[in-house]
Amino acid sequence: MSPDDGTVAGTGEFALIDAVIAGRRQPAATLLGPGDDAAVVAAPDGRVVASTDVLVHGVHFRLDWSSPEQVGRKAAAVNLADIAAMGARPSSLLVGIACPPDTPTEVITELAKGMWAEAERAGVGVSGGDMVRADQLVISVTALGDLGGREPVTRSGARPGDVVAVCGKLGWAAAGLAVLGRGFRSPVGVVNAQRCPEPPYEAGPLAADAGATSMIDVSDGLLADLGHIAEASGVGIDIRTADLEVASRLVEVGTALGADPLRWVLTGGEDHALAATFPPFGDPPEGWRAIGAVTIAESGVTVDGKPYEHGSGWEHWR
Repeated sequence: MSPDDGTVAGTGEFALIDAVIAGRRQPAATLLGPGDDAAVVAAPDGRVVASTDVLVHGVHFRLDWSSPEQVGRKAAAVNLADIAAMGARPSSLLVGIACPPDTPTEVITELAKGMWAEAERAGVGVSGGDMVRADQLVISVTALGDLGGREPVTRSGARPGDVVAVCGKLGWAAAGLAVLGRGFRSPVGVVNAQRCPEPPYEAGPLAADAGATSMIDVSDGLLADLGHIAEASGVGIDIRTADLEVASRLVEVGTALGADPLRWVLTGGEDHALAATFPPFGDPPEGWRAIGAVTIAESGVTVDGKPYEHGSGWEHWR
């Protein structure tokens, strides 16, 4: 391949790395960014919260549905949301990209553009990473975060009587997936919720400061992820559908596709909203909406007091 054929092989590893970091500014938390054997990131709390996700082309994203920039934003967002779900603030991203040698260079630079844009939205930078050859496009992102003196909010702290609340959109990404799966590209707001979610990063530390007893990123579906809290805490959780927000746009899309929008809200994944439990006294913090309660049942999630008959959410090996 010639050096100017527009592929990553033609561009070369180090020129490609230069292309994705050129002109990028690092936040103060990045003490030493790309260009050395390892990055150095400040950890004022003395503890580092870390999370890793891997996205595979054809499984987690499709470039005929999303632009490379949108995929980059999504790859960053799904990891940054995990940091927020621990009650921490993101501090850095590390990125690994594997791709075939004939991948257009522009695909990688646009992926990086999206990652940098989402990192900036969360107040962090891309401090390092790696690029390698593979048979298909794979993106691995590690997010780091700082607790700021808080204790981490885990899945195991929910207690009977606690209030269950959510912050962020629910059901939008699932509706967008349904639209794309039918071959449509609109409504754009619904489709874009699938292409690049917008997690409420600040809501995580806010919930921690408000005394959240447990918290989770809603990546696989509200019922599925609340099920993780119920299992880890040894409790039951009951959701009140009357308190769930089913946006009018989802109702319109559901009517057009012959689908139940409430099912998207309850079981749809990839919105990366946050769900948490709070002590029963007082209201959830600003931006959070109470949708249910923790019960004395040993485990499991019910909807309006009954088991939900239409599944709970995404399972990776199904």
